[in-house]
Amino acid sequence: MSTDASPIRIIVADDHHVVRTGFAALLDTQPDFTVVGTACDGTEAVRACRELSPDVILMDVRMPVMDGIEATRELAGSGPDGSAGPRVLILTTFDLDHYVYDALRAGASGFLLKDVTAERLFDAVRVVAAGEALLAPAVTRRLISEFTRLRPRPSAPSSAALGTLTPRETQVLRLVAEGLSNPEIAARLVVTEETVKTHVSRMLSKLGLRDRTQAVVTAYESGLVIPGSREPA
Repeated sequence: MSTDASPIRIIVADDHHVVRTGFAALLDTQPDFTVVGTACDGTEAVRACRELSPDVILMDVRMPVMDGIEATRELAGSGPDGSAGPRVLILTTFDLDHYVYDALRAGASGFLLKDVTAERLFDAVRVVAAGEALLAPAVTRRLISEFTRLRPRPSAPSSAALGTLTPRETQVLRLVAEGLSNPEIAARLVVTEETVKTHVSRMLSKLGLRDRTQAVVTAYESGLVIPGSREPA
């Protein structure tokens, strides 16, 4: 990272003081991070984000007053000045948590377990801040697959919306849902990585999706990818 690059602005939201201050102190050890604020509940988290414009917010999924799901939903749209809202990383104690699934549906870019190692935390924040949304693809897909199987939602994009995709864009959506990265998709389709980026961007735009995580949710909920198929070992 260049020395003149702006640091990644972060807010930590958790109702437990020790967790909140611990994550904040850990993140502040990195020269390319700056923790601009903390919050003890979802309402405070939303207010802090509106005032401080972070790039990333670490959001506990279970908080009083307003939980992390509703806070994520409020932040997933544009900010009050028309800018994009912050990327949301959900914090949870166990991965197969229906609250995490609901947060992903609400617009979160990924999730981390609270016992995450420092290096994985740092990497996750950098990945999300860079706009690469899908973290731990196998775990994320297992979570989405499990809960779309148990609780299919009628609000998934209609077949008409999926019908706006070209055959190649539909193919790319399937591969994104498998957890493949852009270089892996490029190798699979024998095209350039730049071509894949263009297909991904157009696919997300046509479906009104914010990032790759929402694309995975959509692929499962729409039935384009069947839960249980091509699951990791």
